[in-house]
Amino acid sequence: MKDEKQKEPSRMLLRLSVRNLVEFVLRSGDIESGFVSMDRALEGSKAHRRLQKSYGDDYRAEVPLKKTIEFDAYSLVIEGRADGILIEDDDVIIDEIKSVTLPLELVNEDYDFRHWAQAMCYGYIYGEENGLESLTIQLTYIQLDTDETKKLRRSFDISELKDFFDDLVKKYCVWADYSSSWISCRDQSIKDLQFPFPQYRKGQREMAAAVYRAIRDENILFAQAPTGIGKTISSVFPAVKAMGEGKTSKIFYLTAKTTTQRVAEEAFQRMRDKGLQFISITITAKDKICFKEVMECNPRYCEYAKGHFDRINEALMDMLRNETQMDREKLLLYAEKHRVCPFEYSLDLAIWADCVICDYNYLFDPNASLKRFFMDKKSDFTFLIDEAHNLVDRAREMYSAELHKKDFLELKKQMKDKNKELHTACSSINKYFIELKKKLEDESHFVSREEDKDLYHLLNSFVIKADKYLAMNEDSHKDEEFMSLYFGVLNLLKISENYDEHYVTYIERFSNDVRLKLFCHDPSLLISQVLKKGRAAVFFSATLLPMDYFLEILGGGENSKAIYLQSPFDITNRCLLIGDNVATRYTKRDTSYSRIADYLYSTVESKTGNYMVFFPSYKYMENVYEEFMAKYPGFNVKIQSPGMTEEEKELFMEFFQPEPKAHNIGFCVLGGVYSEGIDLRDDRLIGVVIVGVGLPQLCLERDIIKDYYDNKNHKGFEYSYMYPGMNKVMQAAGRLIRSETDRGVILLLDERFSRWDYQKLFPREWFPHTRVNESCLPEILKDFWS
Repeated sequence: MKDEKQKEPSRMLLRLSVRNLVEFVLRSGDIESGFVSMDRALEGSKAHRRLQKSYGDDYRAEVPLKKTIEFDAYSLVIEGRADGILIEDDDVIIDEIKSVTLPLELVNEDYDFRHWAQAMCYGYIYGEENGLESLTIQLTYIQLDTDETKKLRRSFDISELKDFFDDLVKKYCVWADYSSSWISCRDQSIKDLQFPFPQYRKGQREMAAAVYRAIRDENILFAQAPTGIGKTISSVFPAVKAMGEGKTSKIFYLTAKTTTQRVAEEAFQRMRDKGLQFISITITAKDKICFKEVMECNPRYCEYAKGHFDRINEALMDMLRNETQMDREKLLLYAEKHRVCPFEYSLDLAIWADCVICDYNYLFDPNASLKRFFMDKKSDFTFLIDEAHNLVDRAREMYSAELHKKDFLELKKQMKDKNKELHTACSSINKYFIELKKKLEDESHFVSREEDKDLYHLLNSFVIKADKYLAMNEDSHKDEEFMSLYFGVLNLLKISENYDEHYVTYIERFSNDVRLKLFCHDPSLLISQVLKKGRAAVFFSATLLPMDYFLEILGGGENSKAIYLQSPFDITNRCLLIGDNVATRYTKRDTSYSRIADYLYSTVESKTGNYMVFFPSYKYMENVYEEFMAKYPGFNVKIQSPGMTEEEKELFMEFFQPEPKAHNIGFCVLGGVYSEGIDLRDDRLIGVVIVGVGLPQLCLERDIIKDYYDNKNHKGFEYSYMYPGMNKVMQAAGRLIRSETDRGVILLLDERFSRWDYQKLFPREWFPHTRVNESCLPEILKDFWS
């Protein structure tokens, strides 16, 4: 509810929508167990617009209304848009349109009082503004599947509406009072806040100043910030300062991994230790915070769903008055205390938090974004996007969608004796896929830049029949395979609304199956549209190179700025070597195993300690491992395996202990869990060897990306293969030298590392470097370690 804050000379301004006022004050009961379709909000909006256009000139649609209420310490602005206002025989009618999936005969005056309440608030504000004594409230229900409508009317005196509105505001005042008091306290603490370290590191002040300017000037900032600068505190400290000056009302700290979320939590806690009053909340995925073994939001199954809304406001105030860092553990503690759903609890608390720490999905993914914050086109929020290089492929994944023929065939068989309509719908789609397969003839795939709109028609028919089936069969949403297909269809239909030149449709054959995918090869436009929902955005990473590539692909525009920060570490603490007599291309790998093993031996033998070796694939890693162990059996070696459990991952990390007494080597995969986001300081890691330039494996999607950028800017290979590959190399190299006192060796093994087109991608701190071979390597390492 604390959506936005502005300041007058002596009065704080708090804003609240009519809908939020009604839903917050009047909510009660269970978390609904009934099934709700994902795309109903979108369908409802379309139905609203169709209905509004069907009225004549006497109907005013989307009428803005606002009421300001003065209190001692603040002004409360309650605002919204009435769906329609109609003048009929000198009577003013306030129209509130609601979409439903139920048959209209089941919708009566008592269907949902909150619908009346919202329209009554609009009626009071409009009636008072226009000096009316009475008016009529109309609820118009539109049935989404049939487009039929049902209208319910009640007449009210304005005095009656005023009493109702005033009672809602009175009940909300305890929350407005809290919000006003908290903001005053927070902003005063921000004024007094100093940078929470004795001094700025090299590059840190420059980054903090650039972040502040981006928020002040409403820009997008891209920051190449090498390891060791302290990127997190350099982004959150200036953002907090900007908040204290009224330039932003909420910060979203967005990450790709939970490990970086913890770093953000630690940064805010460090500032709190220096006197900052500030609420941060970390959103944990629903399946990872649910109390129940089986995640089912059903009040008959889950005691936390039953009566959740009867208890939620008390639970909110309890935590708001007692905690400022709301992490997973505290959320579970308070949710258990008040018997509320911890995930829904966290989303409600996020409304009141000053910073929301969460995964990229909650901003960028159309299926997971926090609608309560991002439904409106524009806000004054600030987006801090950590490890931003990860967003490229994540965005492609978010904005793409696929379906498989076999899933419809299986559901067709399942529904044969259960539901004739669904059986027919699945049969039609299965036949369509069969025709697609025939078109492939002897080819394994087919790529088109055109949409398959005939399929959309069949899928829409499937959704209508599936919605009906789900509504009539209460336990049907427990069928995981059916629900997975249903959501997959909805997702593809939703994604299809964005289809343009940034997409292709491809069909691919797999033995007895056919896959159809809407593939977003260029997510830049969709990312830029999301960024427009906030005031400012900061993309930062230790590997945001080349900068022009990331500016283009992550939605940078005319209001984008870029900075390149120098590493704060003494380059003499690292020895960067290139062994360019190793050929790692796929066709030459068989001849490289022995030479790589020799390089590893010389590197590790030079100093007792912990080392990591990164390979482009598991197969390549295993072959070199066998060669190395056969030639040099006297070393302790751990090898990463695919699909490791959390316990296995932790055991692997424990291998890299401080003060090692032996030569310990971890064999890992480039781009895997150990090549990014791990922090092995001091002597827990003294050497990194990287085999190959990290190019992604050849595949259909990478070739689609290549063809697209070849046509767009003649850089298809670079955008599809070279830049993503070198990003993985730089991330793996970044596991070494994590502090001012760290020392270590980075050895790059591939003939391409000496080529100018790869070296121009090197970060500045990789110069100077030394070319080596097996014979001179031991002497160079001896000199470095001595």
